[in-house]
Amino acid sequence: MSPARIQRRRTAGWRLADATTNPNGAIIVSRPSRFGNPFTIKDAIEAEMGEPRSACAVNYREWLRVGTAGGWYEETYRIGKQVFDRRRVLAELHLLRGKDLACTCPLPAEGQPDHCHAAVLLKLANKETAS
Repeated sequence: MSPARIQRRRTAGWRLADATTNPNGAIIVSRPSRFGNPFTIKDAIEAEMGEPRSACAVNYREWLRVGTAGGWYEETYRIGKQVFDRRRVLAELHLLRGKDLACTCPLPAEGQPDHCHAAVLLKLANKETAS
């Protein structure tokens, strides 16, 4: 069974441990976590970046892929007291390998693309390594 994305819920009685069938467990990667996405839907709407959720996921993927070489991206972002550090996310991707990832973003409809940074992390963390 390959790792999957889980929609984290904040309803009474919901538990992450019950939401995963992955024997390796699941990790929360929503914004307050060290793997959170610094690109917000509010900012994407204000910048008129098309579909906001998709824009946030694309910006996160590109930030991790190219970093500061990609032009306007910063190595780190601050939102309030939280610091989003690209180098730290990349250095700790191995911690996500083989695990389900949970975020509050809604799950996509069947056959639709997943516009969530957790989907980006799933791909990166479970990418085949060259031997």
